This record gives sequence, C-alpha cells and structure tokens, in this order.
Amino acid sequence: MSIIADDNDFKAEKNIKSDMVKPESIEFDRNFENTIRPKSFESYIGQTALKETLKISVEAAKKRSQPLDHLLFYGPPGLGKTTLAGVIAEQMGVDIKITSAPALERPRDIIGILMSLKGGEILFIDEIHRLNKIAEEILYPAMEDFYLDMTTGKSQTVKTLRIPLPKFTLIGATTKAGALSGPLRDRFGIIHRLEFYGADELAQVVKRTAGILNIEITDEAANRIAKRSRGTPRIANRLVKRVSDYALVKYDGKITKDIADEALDILKIDNWGLDNTDRSLLKLIIEKYDGGPVGIETIAAALGEDARTIEDVCEPYLLQAGLLQRTPRGRKVSPAGYKHLGFKVQNLQQSLFE
Repeated sequence: MSIIADDNDFKAEKNIKSDMVKPESIEFDRNFENTIRPKSFESYIGQTALKETLKISVEAAKKRSQPLDHLLFYGPPGLGKTTLAGVIAEQMGVDIKITSAPALERPRDIIGILMSLKGGEILFIDEIHRLNKIAEEILYPAMEDFYLDMTTGKSQTVKTLRIPLPKFTLIGATTKAGALSGPLRDRFGIIHRLEFYGADELAQVVKRTAGILNIEITDEAANRIAKRSRGTPRIANRLVKRVSDYALVKYDGKITKDIADEALDILKIDNWGLDNTDRSLLKLIIEKYDGGPVGIETIAAALGEDARTIEDVCEPYLLQAGLLQRTPRGRKVSPAGYKHLGFKVQNLQQSLFE
C-alpha cells in the first residue's frame, strides 16, 4: 500500500523519529529488578513445549546473525504473551518496543514506530487482531520486504518512493487468531498458541512472585491460590498481592493455607476460581433460561455486562473447565456447572444433544 504525503510532509521525513507520535510504545527495561516478569526461558514458568521450540528458533537466528522470524502468539488473556516477547528480546540481546493495535489509529502512528526501529529490534503489537485496515496494509511490505511504500507530490508531480527499513521482528499477540485477516496471518513465520496453566505450574508462579515481593508463603498456601487462579498466571499474581494484603492487616504477614482460604473467600473466589460474575452468568442461564441454550447478547443484557467482556474474560475459562457449553443455538450450562453451583441435575440428557 502507498501512503500519500504532500511535499512538506516528505521534507520532514528525516525528522520523523522525533515528530511521530508513538502511542503506548515503551522500551523494555531489562534493568528493572523489581519486576515480576521473567527475563529468561529458565525463569519463565510453564508453556514447556512452546519454550523448547522458541529456544531452537532463537539460537538458530543468533547463529545466522539474523533477526528472528515474525511471531504470532494467540490464546486467552493473561497467559504471558507480552512476557514471552520480553524474554525473546532478552535472549536475542535486542530492545523491544511495545504498543497495542487500538493505539495505531493513524498511518503516521505505525509509520513512526517502524521508522524508529533499529536493526534486529522487536516490535510487539498487542491485540493485533484490532489493527485497522490501513495500518495492516502498511505492515505488509514492512514485514515481507522491510520497505515502506510512500508517494509524495500532487497530480502530475506524484512520485512513488520505497523507504528501506532495518530488518526487525514483529511479535503479534491476540486472543482471537481467527479475527486476523489471512494475508496478515500468513506473514508470520512462527505461530504458537499459549495454553492454560496447570495447578502445579501456577503454584510455582505464586511462589516465585511471592519471593520477588518478599512475601512469606507456605507451599500449601501457594497451592490453594494456584487452584483458584483459573489457570492464568496474571490472576495468580494478582491474588498473591490481595492475599498478602489480608495477611498483613489481619495477621503477621505470612500466608498460610488457612489465611489464603479466608482471604479468597472474602474475595468471593471459589475453589474453581469462579468470581461473582462467573457464578451470576451460570445461575442466570440455569434459573431464567432452564440451563440454555441462550444467546450471548441476551446474557449480556440480562447481566448488564458487555458481550465482548463475557466472550473474552468469562467464557474461555468456563468452557475450558467444562462448566459451560457453546452450541449453534447459544450457551448452555453443563451438568458439571449445575453440580458446582449446587443445582440438581435434571432433564439435561435431551438438551445435551440438541
């Protein structure tokens, strides 16, 4: 795609690095010791198979002295896509610029970031499925040939220019891989899905985070927090902080199994990691719609929640845990969902095959 610019704009191209707005773009601070984000594959817990594959790709790129192929990470939120991009940057020994697709509204936004990149650097775009069409088309030649196609002048004086870019690696992250256009998805050389974490892996995450934050915690307490973290490291890290606050105010600051249970009960997070919104969703379907099926828009209106929030935040774990089912006619609560909420499982056999 060619970007049209007038002569004055083009004369200012040499200053584009300082003039362009780079929304939400930050340098990855590898010297920030207090962060809980791991800096190496060894300290990154979970996603074992994915890490092994990435290690090989990183080592191969370093031996060739070339940038890593463009990567696409997809999966539910909170599983460590941004963290993994930072680890890759550390292992490659390069800087990383982080932004999100909604921030790249104008052509100058994406152009400014691309032209500010140095050779081998990584550009991380979160929620890449939300890129607008213009920004996406600007990325095509940049990803494939490392060029920006631009035009300058008007009418008969129009000139087409190809501005070379340093070779870089684009890492895209999305919770909806299916929402990406085919041409954009096909330009990624490496595509991986991040999986939900097991309880044992999350317990390791909890203990690591507690150690970094100087929080004393027992193994039993770490396991209790892990089991209520919905298979998601981001939630586990958040719960460590909340339980730590409770232990500090109510007790001596040390987190034990009983203290963890007390704090999580007060937060209304049950043994499956469900919060009030999750339980309200399941109860709504059971009590008002006979267990379903019912459409997502109807559920959202009844709960007073945005349909997208339900799809992106609530549903992934409920589906993974087997508490909710998706059918062509809508959402249904599974027998396991009935049992978890204490409802009697009855007359479900027929509806399960509808």
